[in-house]
Amino acid sequence: MNYIGIDLGTSAVKLLLMQGDGKILKIVSREYPIYFPAPGWSEQNPGDWYQETVAGLKELLADSDKSQVAGISFGGQMHGLVALDENDEVIRPAILWNDGRTAEESEYLNQAIGKEKLSDYTANISFAGFTAPKILWMKKQEPENFARIHKIMLPKDYLAYRLTGVHCSDVSDASGTLFFDVKNRCWSKEMCEVCGIKMEWLPRIYESYEAVGTLKAEIAEELGISEKTVIAAGAGDNAAAAVGTGTVGDGACNISLGTSGTVFISTKEFGVDANNALHSFAHADGSYHLMGCMLSAASCNKWWMDEIIGTQEYAKEQGQIQGLGENHVYFLPYLMGERSPHNDPDARGTFIGLTMDTTRADMTQAVLEGVAFGLRDSLEVARSLGIQISRTKICGGGAKSPLWRMIVANVLNICVEAPENEEGPAMGAAMLAAVAHGEYESVEQAAEAIVRRKEVIDPEPELVARYERRYQQFKKIYPACRALFAQLK
Repeated sequence: MNYIGIDLGTSAVKLLLMQGDGKILKIVSREYPIYFPAPGWSEQNPGDWYQETVAGLKELLADSDKSQVAGISFGGQMHGLVALDENDEVIRPAILWNDGRTAEESEYLNQAIGKEKLSDYTANISFAGFTAPKILWMKKQEPENFARIHKIMLPKDYLAYRLTGVHCSDVSDASGTLFFDVKNRCWSKEMCEVCGIKMEWLPRIYESYEAVGTLKAEIAEELGISEKTVIAAGAGDNAAAAVGTGTVGDGACNISLGTSGTVFISTKEFGVDANNALHSFAHADGSYHLMGCMLSAASCNKWWMDEIIGTQEYAKEQGQIQGLGENHVYFLPYLMGERSPHNDPDARGTFIGLTMDTTRADMTQAVLEGVAFGLRDSLEVARSLGIQISRTKICGGGAKSPLWRMIVANVLNICVEAPENEEGPAMGAAMLAAVAHGEYESVEQAAEAIVRRKEVIDPEPELVARYERRYQQFKKIYPACRALFAQLK
């Protein structure tokens, strides 16, 4: 049988058709707009997601045996607020994960309610991108819209609702709302009371690999597939990517170089770091994970290439880079503020160290290295907890760059494994659909059968030493700029 993985990203939806044995039959991608109505704000129209997803499904299945489609599931951008009214109509544009408007609400939750209480209720503290502070912002700034709320959904779960008619979410995506009791894998009554929302506004919770329903008859007819097609709950993008790279079980690590950047560490045991610098979330395999998330990763390189130097020839630009570990230019990758470990929505992207002999290649290199240094910030928190990571999988658009993979391996001083396919969340989503349909008994079994690696990048001792010196300098830049960032706002 065949399975469809739908990765609802920030810039596009990617759809993947996979055979039960893991062979990828076809991939389709369809873009939709993102809106920035004010500095630091980020919104999308949920209707665009659905429209492009359906169009993408038709394109994906155009040349295939549609009778073989047995399951569909999702990976999706996390934390976004989709508010529905009593008729299940979208009330306002979705406020996205990288939206920074809720600094005041996040500060209220962390200070007035208190980080200790938040961590006790949800295993996490508030970050500006999380869903709960968005609700508080809506309550204060748009009371007429808040009064209309009947359901609070996450982006991928809105797609699941449109396909099945079921209001649902999964444990991994719900973990990033600040409404979810991660340890006990259920909604937190206390956080609903703190934010003034009703428990019934929240969708039913499922494990990521559980079926939430089947395809609506009218949509099945439109697509030409069976209305018995199983729809699995799916997972937040990083948990889905972890499944797609085989990062399941205890002690496995995955680094994602997507629009955002993450260090994802799976664990059988629930745990929280003392300062909540890392997110403590439920994993799509039925266990837990720790995750450091930087808001801008591959998007930094896209911004630099597309908007600043005006080229689509990424490989050519990277081919000009020489002298790894010797660059005198540093870049802070905080174009949308930063989450882990700084939790500072006011932080901004910054070049420092420019001189008259600085070249275009130096600045391109600084962008790649700055993202790697940002990832190491999160890895250092994990190391401070006694977690020893010696190797990691890697995925995301940025991971397609051999140079960037090499930089990451040496900046973090870990062995980097590139999987045979680099489809991340879409692949993980298809695997979750296969588990939901019964093709595999567990997510771990599916990963063992499907995931293969194509390349291993070992760190080079001399280069590791050079990057160690540079990282020690990089660590000093944000603390020196922090007060200035707040003033610039």
